[in-house]
Amino acid sequence: MLAVNPSLAPKPRPTLPVPIKVLIADDSAVVRGLVARWIGEAGFTVVGTASNGRIAVEMMTRHDPDVVLLDIDMPELDGTEALPRMLAASPTVQVVMMSTLTTRNADISLKCLALGAVDYLAKPESNRGVTTSDAFRAELVERVRLFGAARARRRGPAPAPIAPGAPTFPSLSSAPPATAPRPSAPIVLRPKARAVTPRVFLVGASTGGPRAVGEMLEKIGAATLRRVPILIVQHMPPIFTAVFAEHLATRTGLTAAEGKADERLEPGRIYVAPGGRHMGLTGGPGREPVIRLDDGPLVNFCRPAVDVLFKDAATLFGPATLSVVLTGMGSDGTHGARALVEAGGAVLAQDEATSTVWGMPGSVAKAGLAQAVLPLPEIGPALRALLTGQGA
Repeated sequence: MLAVNPSLAPKPRPTLPVPIKVLIADDSAVVRGLVARWIGEAGFTVVGTASNGRIAVEMMTRHDPDVVLLDIDMPELDGTEALPRMLAASPTVQVVMMSTLTTRNADISLKCLALGAVDYLAKPESNRGVTTSDAFRAELVERVRLFGAARARRRGPAPAPIAPGAPTFPSLSSAPPATAPRPSAPIVLRPKARAVTPRVFLVGASTGGPRAVGEMLEKIGAATLRRVPILIVQHMPPIFTAVFAEHLATRTGLTAAEGKADERLEPGRIYVAPGGRHMGLTGGPGREPVIRLDDGPLVNFCRPAVDVLFKDAATLFGPATLSVVLTGMGSDGTHGARALVEAGGAVLAQDEATSTVWGMPGSVAKAGLAQAVLPLPEIGPALRALLTGQGA
């Protein structure tokens, strides 16, 4: 038997995180340069930059990026034309649309989400604005980190380089293998709320929400949705929320618009929280609940915030409240969900596998506040049953 000096036996080869590969497509040389610098400084790898969609599509096969930052307005081949070709070349690539904040671009960005983009990012209107906006830089880097990590994990860890002269025979060391990630604690579902006919239906969502909200509402069906007012807080900038409401109206056949101050709630109408403003409810003994809007401080780093709407609804509607928290970054909605369940209302949450980001619904689920944690295709039917009194 070959004796090996323990001091010479190679240790288990560590693994290095897989580098997140980013492709930047924007017709502005200034934007390409700045974004590439930010991406590099954040520790990610820029595999290419492109001044138009045609070049970007050609780079897909050669570089296999994890994340593509894709501008909408570009010569030769714009973002909307490049997107389906990118997804055809690499179905799992994470494409983030970038556009200035206009009604036209908001409409195009939402259509791109329906086509397979994972998110959108509103750019400042000028190159100077891009240069000086710390918020834009932070949001961009966070999206690359979030979506890139999810995609890179599927490729597995990259092995560490072998040092010159290091032995290559199998390790005889008795060192234990790297510890596997501990499984998450099991989700504890809350007992079903007491059977009360819902008088209002609330939705909270963020990253990945526009597509998820539309799909869920379609699965519930217009006939069922006409039973109650539908109030939605989707984390979005101004302009986008108005366009989002228009998309929901087209998709559901219901009336949908941004909520207005002092507006009465009508069954079968969709009220979307305006970007940049909190949307809640106000009322009292002998007073019919109406929408309230305010420009108060950020809640959970958000405005509008899901917690604001949920807490108000808990006070005014109590056990007659039905709510759902869909895909989204962060934990907005958890405190509001707790207020709802303490008032006797029902809260459902989207599961991790079908969420773009399992932040908001995961926080609600881990807090034990959800009476059901379901894949997106099952949420609509479950809510339909609860709205029609068949899910008690």
